[in-house]
Order: sequence, then C-alpha cells, then structure tokens
Amino acid sequence: MKKRRIYVICLVCLLVLAAAIFAVVRSRADEGVVSKKNAENFGALLTDMALAAEDPAGENASKIDADLAAIRKTNRRDLELAQAIADHWRQVYLDPAYELCLYRGEEEADVLRQAGVPDGGKHAIVVLGYELMDGEMQPELVGRCETAAAAARALPSAILVCTGGATGENNPEKHTEAGLMRDYMVNECGIDPARIFIDESAMTTQENAVNTYKILQANGIGTMTIVTSSYHQRWGQAVYHALGELYRRQNGYDVKIVGNYCYDTEPTVPLYRKDARIAVMQIAGILELPEEVIRSLPPFMERPAGEDR
Repeated sequence: MKKRRIYVICLVCLLVLAAAIFAVVRSRADEGVVSKKNAENFGALLTDMALAAEDPAGENASKIDADLAAIRKTNRRDLELAQAIADHWRQVYLDPAYELCLYRGEEEADVLRQAGVPDGGKHAIVVLGYELMDGEMQPELVGRCETAAAAARALPSAILVCTGGATGENNPEKHTEAGLMRDYMVNECGIDPARIFIDESAMTTQENAVNTYKILQANGIGTMTIVTSSYHQRWGQAVYHALGELYRRQNGYDVKIVGNYCYDTEPTVPLYRKDARIAVMQIAGILELPEEVIRSLPPFMERPAGEDR
C-alpha cells in the first residue's frame, strides 16, 4: 500500500513537471522579438507612427499612446521595446524643435563639438552609403564623404564606420559603396585609414544597421553620430535606434545615438520622399513581424492593380 502511494506521488510529480515543461516550451514558442499576440498591435503602432510623421498635427499622433496601451495590455514584456521605439520616433519625426546638424562645406564640424558630441575611442562616426552608378560614387555619396571627413576632423579620436555594398547596375567589378567611401576619404580628404572600418555587404538601411552594430560591438563603441543625407537622417536614426534597443535587450550591449550630421540635399529618388513609411517597414523587419502585418503597413510604392491593400 505504501509503495502504491509512492508510485502515485511520483506519477503526479512527473505530470506536474511535464505540464511545467510544456508551458515553458509553449511560452518560448510564442516568444520572438515580440510576442505573436502583439504582432498586430505593433503593426498598428508602426502605421500610426508613419502617418503621424506625414501629418504631426493629425489624429494618428494621438493614436500612438492607445497603441502602446494595447501592447501593454496584451504582453507587458513587449512594452519597453515599443515605448522606446515610439519615444525616439516622436523625438526625431514629430518634435518640431528637433534639429538636424547640416554640413555647410566647413573644414571641421564645429557644430558637433558645440552639441557636446564626445571625442574619444569609444565614439563612432557612422557613414551610410548611397547607390553607385556604373560602379562609381554619385555626387550625393561624395557629399556624404565630405561631410564625414569634416566630422572626423572635429572628432579626431573617433573611429569611422562606412557601410554599403556593391549596389547599382553596370557594376561588373562589384565596387562597394563602403570601399569607395573609404578610398575617397583617405585619398581625397586625408583621413587616416586606420580609423576607418567598412561593411561591404549591406544593401538597405536595415542591413546597414545590422552590420554596423557588429562592428561597433566588436570595438566596444558606446556612442555614435550618424552621417547621411538630410532627408535620410530621421529614417536612418529610427532604424538604428530600433535595432539598438533590440541589441540591448538581447545581448546587454548598449550604444547610443548622440549626434547627427547631414549632407543637405533633397531626394533624387521619388519614393525616398516617403522616408517614414520605408523606416517603419524596415523596423517591422527588425522586429520580425509576420508578413501579413508588414503588408498591412502604409505602402511607400504604388501596388499593382488588384493587389490587396
């Protein structure tokens, strides 16, 4: 009788253990970058962020808090990430007082020093690429290089990270944006090549961010200044910041965007005028949201006739 009771107790313990393991496995299956149940709420948040950027005084800006409340109600674990992304978006896209630092042809970027951007071996000047034409840099990318060189002279202890792959048509030698940027800054701007790190594989701003963070982490970088064109700065910052928040949560690695410096130009590619929509699309990719949620975001290109909207 005593043995039977022991067997029953053991069986109950095994069942309880099995149930606990099943619950953990099931919970982890629901864990991605964000929980599955919150995917649509994140889609709503990103949609309202994009539309608010196009009309900061409109109703979509006020919907952001409601989206965050829905995320919190569904899964509190997701709220910190969502809140950080939304707060940074409000800062760079919705705050009229947010200022872009523009390159005006100066030899050194005094504006960065005046803004308190740190100069040291733990700071990086991150230079984003632009599509090549016939395997060579277009004037806009040359402008970004000149801008980055002025930043490098103002912050002589900072490293530079150039990011961009072999883009553009008619590029049989597979020249890369990053490789040409490095060569130009060394040969034409006099920047020490030992300061320059390159990523030659990124093809989008999202990939720029992913590959850049690997370089930053490997070099123990704690802060960064992003150099790009003026119309691309908010977009780039939003994507880099979202990925940075994810890295901090997953890897315990924290690097902050503390400065911006822009080559001042208008977009030559029409779709780039919808930069906020492209930014949220790329943030959705970073968050690994389902394809159906990504397809529900505001389009930045015209969809073919008859395609679901």
